[in-house]
Amino acid sequence: MRKSGCLIRICMVFPLCLALASAQAKPRARDLGVPFDGTPGPLNAITDVKGVEVGHTTLISGEGPLKVGVGPVRTGVTAIMPRGKDSNDAAFAGWFTENGSGEMTGTTWLEDSGFLDGPVMLTNTHSVGVVHDAVIAWKVKHGVPDEEGYWWSAPVVAETWDGSLNDINGFHVKPEHAFQALDSAHTGPVEEGNVGGGTGMICHEFKGGIGTASRVLDTKLGQYTVGVLVQCNYGDRDQLRIAGVPVGQEIQDKKVRNKDVGSIIVVVATDAPLIPTQLRRVARHVAMGLARDGSYAGNGSGDIFLAFSTANPGAISPSGLHQVTMLPNDSLDPIFLATVQATEEAVVNALVAAETMTGINNRTVIALPHDRLREVLKKYNRLVK
Repeated sequence: MRKSGCLIRICMVFPLCLALASAQAKPRARDLGVPFDGTPGPLNAITDVKGVEVGHTTLISGEGPLKVGVGPVRTGVTAIMPRGKDSNDAAFAGWFTENGSGEMTGTTWLEDSGFLDGPVMLTNTHSVGVVHDAVIAWKVKHGVPDEEGYWWSAPVVAETWDGSLNDINGFHVKPEHAFQALDSAHTGPVEEGNVGGGTGMICHEFKGGIGTASRVLDTKLGQYTVGVLVQCNYGDRDQLRIAGVPVGQEIQDKKVRNKDVGSIIVVVATDAPLIPTQLRRVARHVAMGLARDGSYAGNGSGDIFLAFSTANPGAISPSGLHQVTMLPNDSLDPIFLATVQATEEAVVNALVAAETMTGINNRTVIALPHDRLREVLKKYNRLVK
């Protein structure tokens, strides 16, 4: 940013009050008249699943030519806490990779054990290591050792590439930034767009970033919530579909890529009682939601998804017999559909919330123009207000 013609180097770490105010003030896709199927939760966010908390650390500084180690910096960290930062309890989880040009650590043990034991962290590709180490340090500081005196941990850290806008080889994400994301995690509205791990991301050649959505579903066995959070950095412009409309083909201004070379990380949360094999199936259905938005999981894209359930607390306890509650497989269809619908909307929410950003070497990625989006939807008789 500039003041009186002088460049001011800044490192922005949003406090909770500012994050909440910003999350509530920005328009979202539904506010612009984009139609979606399904019934959202009160916040239309992953935090509609009770107990889930989200925190961001956003780093923005410098402008002009790239100077490795100096900037410009357009990056950050996002933390998703399945049971909140004050809980040491694990959650049943499953994961799936649609296309593997990316990284999500900790998934080998997650798949074998069926548990997500700690947060899910999102950052840029070259900061996975520092965030991984920071989560271990944070857990040692906040938790207690196991019965044998160990703080063993295999953190889940996922990434997408922000090197088109950010000095990614400058290693600007530090342990304290991961700590800040974890410590600031909260329930309530989730800030979207150019924040946290999504700060420097690009989606369908528009500015991308963090987005979220939720669905509430009534079944014969109870009412459940499915929430989705995305860090989107994938897709080419021509393939972008919003509410079934070829928006990307209609808005061709200032394209920045000529193929799908990015990635997307998607985290699904639910309070439905699901076991790990069922949650892996849920994670696989994320791909169908992304396809609605125009993703085809290109060769250079890392499309990696994780799903967890906040039901069955205490199941990881090392002693005694455990009684586990689960939905029958024949009752999973509404969960699958909710996952598809919330994923589709979360990506569009990220696009709507993101703002035009200029990064390294004065490269500018434009935001999806709200007025043009409404015009295109109206042209195809899809604008709802």
